[in-house]
Amino acid sequence: MSSNRPPENDPLAPHRGRLLGLAYRMLGSRSDAEDVVQDAYLRFAGAQDVHNPEAFLVTVVTRLCLDRLKSARAQREIYVGPWLPEPVCDAEGLSPDAATELADDLSFALLLALDRLSPLERAAFLLHDVFDIQFSEVARMIDRTEAACRQLATRARRAVRDARPAPSATPDGHARLLSAFSEAVASGDVSRLAGLLREDAVAMTDGGGRKSAALNPIFGADKVARFFIGVAGKNSGRDIRIEPTIINGTVGALLYMDGEIDHSLSLTIDGDRIAAIYVVRNPDKLRHIAGFSQH
Repeated sequence: MSSNRPPENDPLAPHRGRLLGLAYRMLGSRSDAEDVVQDAYLRFAGAQDVHNPEAFLVTVVTRLCLDRLKSARAQREIYVGPWLPEPVCDAEGLSPDAATELADDLSFALLLALDRLSPLERAAFLLHDVFDIQFSEVARMIDRTEAACRQLATRARRAVRDARPAPSATPDGHARLLSAFSEAVASGDVSRLAGLLREDAVAMTDGGGRKSAALNPIFGADKVARFFIGVAGKNSGRDIRIEPTIINGTVGALLYMDGEIDHSLSLTIDGDRIAAIYVVRNPDKLRHIAGFSQH
């Protein structure tokens, strides 16, 4: 992370979590979010007669994110394999400080749903539905009419509702399924592992061309089970440590091989079955949690 972060006693520090939370949800990258927020602080420091610092900073962060998303689209076209967000272990530090339905949701399922929206749809939806900002302010922030912002948010809301499964597992239930998943993989029993998965389960692995990973999503309980058991077999004999931790606000795990972090693992649960498995191996996306997880 940047060493030029504003000091903790900075008068703008109270806004930091909200701004980081907005930038991370916009970009799906903690490191890019840090850069955007730092840039926003620098612009604030050079601004004159700012009467509402928070509104100024939210506007700047939103517009910087919209600019970054333009180049991100081009970069995504040459990205190797599925793209997943950077996992975060400090979701409470990315709070929108709002009482909306989606305020506490940082799940991969939601972030991937957001990623399929246009940049303006994402901005209008996040600012209004997650950060609880009135459409009249949203319109000023993204330089669109209030009516246009309402339409953008409505389209986004519909797409998110269709793509994001309703949370249906308690933290304890989530933890039990994660433990059962790890044990089933270690057992090498395909049918045992498949029994934990929804029939139409999907697995996505993000190596970004830096680490080996499946180049396409894997669909179906049997194929997903065979994939994970096959990977485990290839790594038998190595020193493997699984560290359960909270990833993006829900129970997940970090897996270490021979003392080095290898990947993060997150699950989407539907009832008592696993609906989706997200594995991030790209080391660029794990760098910021490697140190955090060891404390």
